[in-house]
Amino acid sequence: MNGARRALRRLTPRTLRGRLSLVALTTAALLMTVLTVAFNAVMDEHLQHQADAELRNRAAAVTTTVDTSGPRVRVLETVNDRLLDTNVWIYAGSRLLEKPPSATAGSPLTRAVDRLAAQRGHVCATAGGHRPVRLCTQPIPGRAVGATVVTALDLAPYRSSADTLLLGSLVLDAVMLGCTYVLTRLAVGRALRPVRTMTDQATQWSAVGSDDRFGTEDHPVELARLGASLDALLDRIRTVLVHEQQLTGELSHELRTPLTRIVMELDWWRARPRTDAQTRATQEVIAEAARSMRTICDTLLDDAREYPLHPASAPTTDVVPVLGRLLEHVGPPDRVKVTMETEARALEAGVAPALLERILSPLLANAVRYARSRVIVSARRLPGAVRIDVVDDGPGVPEAFVHELFQPGRRADTGDGHDGAGLGLPLARRLARAVGGEVSFDPGHAPGARFTISIPAG
Repeated sequence: MNGARRALRRLTPRTLRGRLSLVALTTAALLMTVLTVAFNAVMDEHLQHQADAELRNRAAAVTTTVDTSGPRVRVLETVNDRLLDTNVWIYAGSRLLEKPPSATAGSPLTRAVDRLAAQRGHVCATAGGHRPVRLCTQPIPGRAVGATVVTALDLAPYRSSADTLLLGSLVLDAVMLGCTYVLTRLAVGRALRPVRTMTDQATQWSAVGSDDRFGTEDHPVELARLGASLDALLDRIRTVLVHEQQLTGELSHELRTPLTRIVMELDWWRARPRTDAQTRATQEVIAEAARSMRTICDTLLDDAREYPLHPASAPTTDVVPVLGRLLEHVGPPDRVKVTMETEARALEAGVAPALLERILSPLLANAVRYARSRVIVSARRLPGAVRIDVVDDGPGVPEAFVHELFQPGRRADTGDGHDGAGLGLPLARRLARAVGGEVSFDPGHAPGARFTISIPAG
């Protein structure tokens, strides 16, 4: 059974065009078989009726030469007597009066004629043999004794005609099946050509994240539905590619600071011999930077996997210690004074500590980078939320750039001497919105800039 299934699979065409062509060919073969059988059966019946009509006409002509008006049946001689006697038997009752000269007593044909003449009424039958013969009877009523005329007709010409029709129909069927297969392959190939073209285009567009789409206009309904499905898939692929690029850029942006710390510590340590205490301090800084890198990677990857969960199930974090740790590493204290203002010693936020650091870090880094002398970070509780304001006294955000402030890869001044990639603020807003919060900019604040973080309370 398994071998038969494997053989059937090997014989089954692998292409859709081949399978559809095979289905069309099989359907056409079944239909033509039925039609051929029905046609030849009808033609056989029609030829038999023609033979029977010929026999009845001949029998009717013979009955004109039989006289049954007297006490005895008499066969009258006529001009065409020899023609009428060909394959004709005349019986008076059950007694044979005349028979064809070629008929021999006891032959299968003679016995078949005797049996048929013994029956009453108009009867037709076929006598078998290598040359079948059709027999029909014609009763003649009489005053004393009735007569019966039996006529015979060789069916060989009719069978020859039937065989010729059968052969012709088989040849026609073969030609029709061949044409059906070829036309089906051509039609299916032509119908599937747009699908192949759309598939190739979708493959090319998906590889480069193109904005081109198929649309649904000027397409048949089926191709329009296929185009809509492919457009949806292309949109998803582009979203994934954009998300991948965004994640790569965010990882690069966030890892740059701890990597810089590691490089600086190693350069400082290798500049000249250090004491054991200095070496241990350098190792602690490097280890802390490595832990920070791991935390950054875990946080961003968890967010890429739709983490954190809903605020109701997310961990809680005390905001004040997190702000304290971040302010220790935000920038050079000799140039900018960073102060923190809180209305309470404990402010619980409904986010993980690492995620809160990733939200706050870009805002603090930008504030210290652009501030002239002072950065103030304030945190306070609101109904159902915790609000954190980051305010600096720098030049602020140009009015023309406000609407692009949170777009990835955009910077107000690419020649300001900083190597930022324009990803920090978009990342902070995206992470805040992921937990039901928000990061916003106050365009009415002057001088300097003020950014506000709102996150759910713990």
